[in-house]
Amino acid sequence: MLEPGAVKGQAASQLEKVWRVKQRPSRRRHRTFVRVTIVVGALILMAAAAAAWLSFKANQIKAELQAATSVSAQLKDQLLTHDDVAAGGTLRELAAHTQAARSAVEDPIWTLAGAIPGFGHNFSAVSEIARSADDVVTGTAQPLLKVISSLDWESLKPINGKLNIEPLRASSPTIVSAANTLDLTHSRLVALQSGNLVPSVAVPLDNATSELSELRATLDTAASVSKVLPTMMGASEPRNYLVLVQNNAEIRATGGLPGALAVLRVDNGSIQLTDQSSGSAIGKFQPPVDVDPEQTQIFTSRLGTYISDVNLTPDFPTAASSAKKMWESRHKASIDGVIALDPMVLAHLLEATGPMKLTGAALPVGTDLPTDLTAKNVVQTLLSDVYSKLANNTAQDEYFAVVTREVFSGLTSGRASGKNLIEALTKSADENRLFIWSDHADEQKILAGTALGGSTSGPSVGGATFGAYFNDGTGAKMDFYVKRTVQLIQECPVDGYARVKVRVTVSNEAPLDAATALPTLVTGGGLYGVPPGSVQTNVVAYGPAQAQIETVHQDRVKTAFGSQLDGERPVGTLTTRLKPGQKSAVEFTFGKIVQSDDPALIVTPTVQPVDDVILAPKLTDCAAG
Repeated sequence: MLEPGAVKGQAASQLEKVWRVKQRPSRRRHRTFVRVTIVVGALILMAAAAAAWLSFKANQIKAELQAATSVSAQLKDQLLTHDDVAAGGTLRELAAHTQAARSAVEDPIWTLAGAIPGFGHNFSAVSEIARSADDVVTGTAQPLLKVISSLDWESLKPINGKLNIEPLRASSPTIVSAANTLDLTHSRLVALQSGNLVPSVAVPLDNATSELSELRATLDTAASVSKVLPTMMGASEPRNYLVLVQNNAEIRATGGLPGALAVLRVDNGSIQLTDQSSGSAIGKFQPPVDVDPEQTQIFTSRLGTYISDVNLTPDFPTAASSAKKMWESRHKASIDGVIALDPMVLAHLLEATGPMKLTGAALPVGTDLPTDLTAKNVVQTLLSDVYSKLANNTAQDEYFAVVTREVFSGLTSGRASGKNLIEALTKSADENRLFIWSDHADEQKILAGTALGGSTSGPSVGGATFGAYFNDGTGAKMDFYVKRTVQLIQECPVDGYARVKVRVTVSNEAPLDAATALPTLVTGGGLYGVPPGSVQTNVVAYGPAQAQIETVHQDRVKTAFGSQLDGERPVGTLTTRLKPGQKSAVEFTFGKIVQSDDPALIVTPTVQPVDDVILAPKLTDCAAG
């Protein structure tokens, strides 16, 4: 047996063991809690440090990109004034800012932040903006400036009737590569816009994408032209081009009635004016020449009946193909392509060459038409004075022929500087006043993707593109007195689809006594059923592919209209007739628009400056309704 004291001692020993056993988990939990606390504290400190670091990087990136934006504006001004030396220094400064921004976004912590659920895509978007800015500088701006600086601009103008095409051939690979870089960069930024980004990221992204979109269109055109121009200028074999001088006083969808015609022959850069004629001399085709049936259904068989009506369609390839067939039928000569321009293009060219004297020309006797054509008087002279001061079509055709010869002679003699000549042609193309079509499939494929191609379908009119085109129904030269505006109005979406209204205003600003004050050659004298002094216009509106034209209103009254399809594009037509002093507003409403990009607008070039015709888009306040 055990002594009581021993039992008591043994019991105490057992209790101590039990106590120790019970205490071990508690101490472990305490030590674990301490460790967790230390880890959490460390993580909090790391997160705070990371947040501070990210904030520092964000401010650094923002500062560098803002500096780059400021410097790029300076670079643009220097390029416009052809200060290539200063532009080189500015471009190096710009590159330093974009490279610093790119380096900042490639920081490991910034890169990891891009993986944060729900918000990380904002960090990734900023990274892409910074990389894109640097890519544009290093892959587009720097190579292009090198080309521009090395070019002898005077070699880009014709001298004694010959253009040296070698500089363009040599620079083409660089221009094409720069355009490709810009295309890829633009595509990457567009892909980012679908994300749900915070405003501080979304706004600069939208701005950058918009700026690149405008630059991309210009550079793509330059790249395309650089690829095809040498062969089109006869580098491989001689070429013949039919030139249509469009008369905006009698409006057509691509600009105006092709009244004066000429043929240019080019052979390895050498340019000659080999033939001239007029629309009236070409005459009527019966039966009509073959034209695309879909175009004929929309714009009637007149497309193939008269060369003056080939461009009732806004699709220049269709018009050019018809004009080629007509000329070849009458003149038995092969045509390799067609060029269209209007008197405003001549005005831009005269800005480059200076005044042009009509020396040695058989000018009509007894008129006070100017013998010196300038950028300021050429439009008034060719679109108005010719009809008020010359008695008949024959005299007018002779005057236009004289002007065409003298302008061509002035251009090919080398009077204009290379830079001024390029600027004049670029401005004309930007205003949709200069179109080119080639009968050679490989060249036409490239031209069709540019604004110069004048297509109503294909890559040059992708996305939410709208068109407003005008065709004269008066049968006279009254469009010199017509003023127009066109505006896109983005309406509230319906059933998830975008909805856009094309608002066209037309006003007849001829003198109130135009019926008697203006010559019959101008008013038409009622020959086609339109009272003298009044103006009849067929207004044609195009919507984006797959959209639907829903309604048309004239002066706020719903009205009947013509509805057709050009490929997948809906087409609406309505005819207006206005007396002197009258004005009318026509609204075409397009719905079921599937494209998500900002709507774009193309209009018929008229006597007015394009900036006066196309008004800023209007956005309906859907939240208010």
